[in-house]
Amino acid sequence: MRRAVFGAGVAKSRKFNDRPFPYHTELELEITTLTNLGSGLGRVPLPAAEGAATGDGWVIMVPFALPGERVRVRVFRNHRNFSEADLVAVLTPSPERVDPHCPLFGRCGGCQYQHLAYPAQLAWKQRQVAELLEHLAGIAGFPVSPVAASPQAYHYRSKITPHFAPPRPGTTGPVPIGFLRQGTRFDLVDVPECLLATPAINARLTTVRADVHARQGEYIRASTLLLREAGGAVTTDHDTVITEVIPVDPNGERPPLRLRFLARDFFQNNPFILPAFVRHVRDQAAATGASRLIDAYCGSGLFALAAAPAFTAVAGVEVSASSVHFARENARDNGITNATFLAGDAATLFAGLDPQFRPEDTVVVIDPPRKGCDEAFLGQLFAFGPRAVVYVSCDPATQMRDLRHFLTAGYTLRTAQPFDLFPQTRHLECVLTLTRNAAPAEAR
Repeated sequence: MRRAVFGAGVAKSRKFNDRPFPYHTELELEITTLTNLGSGLGRVPLPAAEGAATGDGWVIMVPFALPGERVRVRVFRNHRNFSEADLVAVLTPSPERVDPHCPLFGRCGGCQYQHLAYPAQLAWKQRQVAELLEHLAGIAGFPVSPVAASPQAYHYRSKITPHFAPPRPGTTGPVPIGFLRQGTRFDLVDVPECLLATPAINARLTTVRADVHARQGEYIRASTLLLREAGGAVTTDHDTVITEVIPVDPNGERPPLRLRFLARDFFQNNPFILPAFVRHVRDQAAATGASRLIDAYCGSGLFALAAAPAFTAVAGVEVSASSVHFARENARDNGITNATFLAGDAATLFAGLDPQFRPEDTVVVIDPPRKGCDEAFLGQLFAFGPRAVVYVSCDPATQMRDLRHFLTAGYTLRTAQPFDLFPQTRHLECVLTLTRNAAPAEAR
């Protein structure tokens, strides 16, 4: 028996709901699955007086517990139809449980899966995509492809953003610099080294932390640091121009893509899996038979420029003016002449589109924020009606929510390919390829 494994240490609220369990009730249960938030899920029977539904029992969510384990847990929150509990002890461990590499695992909220062997992480992420397809999009039994593994399961992040707050009056010693504590919204865990970050970032983090601690009395509000690496150099300046070199052609027949952007701008932060990820998006778009490509949410031109040699014309749109500036420069620097970029809201993307982008000849790549696509954007996308869409998402839950609208609008899901850009965490990227159904003959 493993005792006191992990615990969020959540304090009792004055408004604590004590049904069905009083605060800190201890229970034993079997963990049967993982949620897409990375928590173990099990069920316990309830007395009839508590109004429990007959059958499966009451759901208990337990961070850091694994399927197949029997565990002892301590309830810290009750919701309308489930409870949350801290893991007190693993009574029967899963064969896939491993020792986490980081001594802060379980306290720092950045990782959810360091205790789960990496092949099992990939298998569960594949299963979770399939479950989201079924429960949120209504597509059961779809053959989700195996998750593409990151070449590095640790030390892969090329960007981190630790936080710190000024010292409280009357306190002494260095302030914590790190990330949110597991299960909290404001409490920080001090993180001297992040095992997900590259070695170069961790080396620079040591000096950055020392500088903050030396000047911590000067700060009057909470702050966020930036450490970003490219080519072995680490910057902490938001306005530094970063250059990423991405070999998008595995055969080496074309030179690598060189992309420049500001350190503060969005860019994928796992450079080790990025070439395979970008190639998949490009290849899926090209396989649709479209001759033209539109890249919505194009940033500094990653997907548009990688795909440009496979298309007659490419257009990108991005709300960030600085990103569009760099996308145009990146096209010029890479000798790409068939790509144009516009600064504007993706919600008005199709309003002034060049007539050469005929719907029947166009594939659209979309890579929206975590919240997914808004109704205005989806409405104009469906009104335009491209022959195909390649939907890239860092949140499969919002992606599957949006997928319902694509199905209603007459699109069919062809492939679902997850990529593990974020090993040791619950997060992943997923690429869906959709094609427009042929119109009935009488409607043509």
